[in-house]
Amino acid sequence: MMILITGGARSGKSRFAQQTALKLSKNPVYVATAKIWDADFQKRVERHQSERGIEWTAYEAEKDLWKLPLQDQVVVIDCVTLWLTNYFVLFKQDIDLCLKAFREEINLLKEKQATYLIVTNEIGMGLHPDSEIGRKFADLQGWANQFVAAEAEEVVLMVAGIPLYVKKPTIP
Repeated sequence: MMILITGGARSGKSRFAQQTALKLSKNPVYVATAKIWDADFQKRVERHQSERGIEWTAYEAEKDLWKLPLQDQVVVIDCVTLWLTNYFVLFKQDIDLCLKAFREEINLLKEKQATYLIVTNEIGMGLHPDSEIGRKFADLQGWANQFVAAEAEEVVLMVAGIPLYVKKPTIP
């Protein structure tokens, strides 16, 4: 099962994902996709780490998440934006290569038969980027989000800490 949790900055995405994971499992898994770029970002990572208790198993992986031991686990992947950034740097801003690698990785994760709570950002809801690289990344993020949303059984949009269910599983 795949649940996509999206929204703007500080909308409560990560907190919601973690709370949901703890409802589904006594020992969930947290996969951090961030690469630490500077001291400010290090502080943000440390704050996220301090919010999780000892019941969590944590992995840090910039890509190739499917290689982690996630089978039959409840997994929070936080977040698509940083995961895509890793590909964006690796593939020198080639959107097609980034999107191809990302889609392949999502498909490989689905083979693991786990419950995924995938956190992402709606960066396209803000100002239009004023640089070519910014516009390219916004396009990449939008297409990646659309792909995961189509694959997900559930999509949640977080607004001011409140979950809005955009896509819910249908009951047969």
